[in-house]
Amino acid sequence: MNDINKRLFLTFIKIGGFTIGGGMAMVPIMESEIVTKNKWLTKEEFLDILAVSQATPGIFAVDMASHIGYKVSGLKGAIISALGNILPSFVIILLIAFFFSAFKDNVWVEAIFKGIRPAVVALIAMPVFSMAKSAKLKMSNLWIPVVSTILIWALGLSPVWIIFGAGFGGYVYGKYLQKTREK
Repeated sequence: MNDINKRLFLTFIKIGGFTIGGGMAMVPIMESEIVTKNKWLTKEEFLDILAVSQATPGIFAVDMASHIGYKVSGLKGAIISALGNILPSFVIILLIAFFFSAFKDNVWVEAIFKGIRPAVVALIAMPVFSMAKSAKLKMSNLWIPVVSTILIWALGLSPVWIIFGAGFGGYVYGKYLQKTREK
């Protein structure tokens, strides 16, 4: 394994092993490691991969790891990054499954999980605000995510329809802007 692949593997083992709360909770740590510390990607490239990974079927964190690994070191980097990201969770879940029945009714274990929940919410909220800032979200276009959220929450509309609608709306809006610029 060459040096860059070893660094990718160790970086994603660290990210996968020390992030509680799922894929979105990993985003701030990934950004720090990939963009700031190692400078493997620019902020824009990272946000592009974030967007593509959200739209790609599969486990979000693994999609992020494999896209980043591919960008940095090709197919081998993609596989190594994905494995590094999966391995800590796999081992931890295996150990929990093995020992959990003995501790599942323990008051301390329940309290720990209840205490972790607010931290997970904060870790998930961080990339949302970061993405909103990078997307130059303003009062003039703030209605789009608000209406999308309401449609999903209140009406139970599938996010897939929101994505299709937003894509169609963006296409129509782009065509409208192009016609007004030509005049």
